[in-house]
Amino acid sequence: MSSVPRWRIAAGIGILVALAGFGALFAPIYVHNLELQNYVAGITHVVGNQAKSDDVLRTWVLDKARRLDLPITEDNVHITRTGGNLEIDVRYFVTVNLPGYTVTLHFYPGAGSR
Repeated sequence: MSSVPRWRIAAGIGILVALAGFGALFAPIYVHNLELQNYVAGITHVVGNQAKSDDVLRTWVLDKARRLDLPITEDNVHITRTGGNLEIDVRYFVTVNLPGYTVTLHFYPGAGSR
């Protein structure tokens, strides 16, 4: 039985550490996006919210985004009403600066009533 060279074991551990680091960096952003998605879905599924003004709904979404530390502005929240249905779409991006590389993550949480 041949043994694995130490440099391969070290390289494998280094790769696992790097993956764990990326996970720790990106996971909170994706979790916050999921929380916002669930919040927006909750707003659209409450029948009483159909009568609320677009400004009120937009303010709710912006307040939640601020609490989640997401870079969402008023222009990122799109509210449409068609045939008695309420749809809220949020389009935003998060820029993550890594050493020597910048990643831009695009998110599109949204929901509509049925």
